[in-house]
Amino acid sequence: MITVNQASITEEQVLSEMQYFPAPTQRKAMLEAAQSLIIGELLLQRAKALSLSRPNDEICNKEDYLEQLIESEVPIPQATPEECLQYFEQNPHRFTTSPLVEANHILIAAAPDDLKARAEGKIIAEQLIEQLHQKANFAALAQEFSACPSKSVGGNLGQLSRGQTVPEFERQLLTAEIGLQPYPIESRYGFHIVDIKHKIAGNPLPFEAVSDRISLYLNEKVRQKAIAQYIQVLIDEAHIEGFDFDTNNEPLLQ
Repeated sequence: MITVNQASITEEQVLSEMQYFPAPTQRKAMLEAAQSLIIGELLLQRAKALSLSRPNDEICNKEDYLEQLIESEVPIPQATPEECLQYFEQNPHRFTTSPLVEANHILIAAAPDDLKARAEGKIIAEQLIEQLHQKANFAALAQEFSACPSKSVGGNLGQLSRGQTVPEFERQLLTAEIGLQPYPIESRYGFHIVDIKHKIAGNPLPFEAVSDRISLYLNEKVRQKAIAQYIQVLIDEAHIEGFDFDTNNEPLLQ
């Protein structure tokens, strides 16, 4: 049993809430579910104390209470043009047109949850890279080993830019140097042997073109920080029994 300022949260509620918190262990899921329920109860109690919510209100989750409370109690400053310009000047790499990369690849397929296939796939990919260093024909290996439809054209992916492939592959591809990559690139699909044939770097964008995007980004960062601080204040001021936010070593439910 958990109590939040004398309001009860039962074990059954925590177990029911766990379905919304997939986690590597049952304990982790229980912790996250309990925290969510506690925070939701604190927001509800605070909203009622401020007469922001009544029994007949249509508000039904902690996000709804939070929006009202933030608007009522938490001043959130907006980023100034000077702050936006400073962020732009400190992070020029973030504000360029997308680079273009022309690459050939061989995909050794392996499902993300098949550990045996992942281990074997990495070994095969490393062996193929070694063969390519020994002047093996890339197109022939692609035809024989690749699980990608591009094998029919020698593994050629054409020209790729941002947003055209999965993020974990894109990050490596767009920052890699021209030539055969020394190590396989891992993605959710398996392991990629990549040979970059051509690369065109992105061009810097002017501040005027990205100032609105920077402002939205900085404002959201400030907002998330303010929300976290507000919730922490509610936790610090509350009387909570049966759960300790400061440690994960104690029993979750007491």
